[in-house]
Amino acid sequence: MSEGIDLNDLKRRMDGAINAFKSDIASLRTGRASANVLDPVMVEAYGSRVPLNQVANITVPESRMLGVTIWDKSMVNAVDRAIRRSNLGLNPIVDGQNLRIPLPELNEERRKSLVKVAHDYSEKAKIAVRNVRHDGMDSLKKPKKTATSART
Repeated sequence: MSEGIDLNDLKRRMDGAINAFKSDIASLRTGRASANVLDPVMVEAYGSRVPLNQVANITVPESRMLGVTIWDKSMVNAVDRAIRRSNLGLNPIVDGQNLRIPLPELNEERRKSLVKVAHDYSEKAKIAVRNVRHDGMDSLKKPKKTATSART
């Protein structure tokens, strides 16, 4: 009866949905500094848009500060511009080839907005898990339906 079910594929898809949710939640800017905050930042580099972590090293020297060490001096302004335009509410301080990014305290409005974003992430993850479960249930019911229709 279970010859049409690929449990490994269902498990892989379920794990993928959970891992995507974990990475989405990790990228939220909360009160503590995390290098994942800068994951969505894309930089105009060498004629194309690349993720920030491909042109710089991101560190967390303090709990309320991020450090970005840019590998190519000519990219400092492009990285600064990309971080400012990323809608993360961050204002980098340029220090040679390094950027220091202090994380401001979260105000009530920002907290409410973070709750909404986290809710959207959780809804998206629930839908993905539900779809995988639905596909698994359909593959279980499919042989039963064909067997029932063959008898009639």
